[in-house]
Amino acid sequence: MSWCLCQHLLLLLLQMATSVRAEELLEELRAKSFSAAQQDLADAQAFAAGRSHEGELLWWDVAFWAERLREDKYDLSDEELRPYFALPAVLDGLFKVAKRLFDVDVVPADGEASVWNPDVRFFKLLAGGSPRAYFYLDPYSRPAEKRGGAWMAEVVGRSRLLPPAAGSAPGSPRLPVAHMVCNQSPPVDGQPSLMTFREVETLFHEFGHALQHMLTTVDEGLVAGIRGVEWDAVELPSQFMENWCYDRPTLYSFARHYQTGEALPEDMFSRLKAAKTFRSGTQMLRQVHFSSIDLELHSRFTPGAGESVFDRDAAVAQKTQVMPSFPQDRFLCSFSHIFAGGYSAGYYSYKWAEVLSADAFGAFEEAGLDDDAAVVSTGRRFRDTVLALGGSKAPELVFESFRGRQPSTDALLRHNGLLAAA
Repeated sequence: MSWCLCQHLLLLLLQMATSVRAEELLEELRAKSFSAAQQDLADAQAFAAGRSHEGELLWWDVAFWAERLREDKYDLSDEELRPYFALPAVLDGLFKVAKRLFDVDVVPADGEASVWNPDVRFFKLLAGGSPRAYFYLDPYSRPAEKRGGAWMAEVVGRSRLLPPAAGSAPGSPRLPVAHMVCNQSPPVDGQPSLMTFREVETLFHEFGHALQHMLTTVDEGLVAGIRGVEWDAVELPSQFMENWCYDRPTLYSFARHYQTGEALPEDMFSRLKAAKTFRSGTQMLRQVHFSSIDLELHSRFTPGAGESVFDRDAAVAQKTQVMPSFPQDRFLCSFSHIFAGGYSAGYYSYKWAEVLSADAFGAFEEAGLDDDAAVVSTGRRFRDTVLALGGSKAPELVFESFRGRQPSTDALLRHNGLLAAA
């Protein structure tokens, strides 16, 4: 048995989807995105031609003209949006979402635990007025001592075997503690930290991970919270939380100018939502291609059998790209995710998690986002299944407990504006 096949089988043991189901998913997304991607290319071609570009767009032209088209259609910059997303207001809005959906209160607990930097905040999460969990928030960039990006990780997990904090009732489990790390701009000259919209999404995303860690009801430490959750399902809570950034009432609960209190202008919100689906067909096909070549190379490709990895890549591209393959393309040489980044035979998990998270948010849409009682009821169900059960049950069973059925791609395609293009 080849090393690639062994790696493929090992990775599938850590995933929710089988390879057959993964390939079915990719084909479904490919088929429903292809015509939209063709239109994306036609739009970029027409826009370029209208600005004196001669001839067909080549591979190195597309990104340039697509970006010019995006600027022309939406004309929305990070700097325009920053004044409407001050960190204190965004945190307040985020914690209100947690209260509404999951009936928990997040309250400052600064000074109750030591911190590694004066900018780090400490919070406790209360359920019914009693502590349920704690978390640190390290929000600002410090290039000299802190790597880039954003992440959530556990400090300690929930456990009935390990001793709880001093003063806890006898028999109480040890409560979970998380830390969330971001890299946004710090406060300057008396003004609060002003966030890009992508940083707002990132904060909601990382809090989704933290919620799964903190709201677990599992007392067995090895499968409590984020522990033991298959890696193609672990992004479900985080990506789910990002959807609330595009929910108008949620966004407008905190999107106010930090100086004037003026709400985010309606035209900005409209452009923000429209930009979300810009070239979504192209972006979907790009991820489908990456996922498909990953599965091909780790399950069906035999090195030294007369075909190169680049030949196989070009064969896959016949179905996943709307432009002819570029013969000198050597992207695979830098595709470290699947060769050195731990995603061998698992790159598809990015899309699988998007399907799960979109379908989960679809439950709220079906209940009626304007129906507060229905949103609250659905939120409690999400809390008591997806967030509560951790790795104690197989993720497909957890999802079915929440959704009442197997995952569907419809919500993801709808959120990306692709159902009409199917």
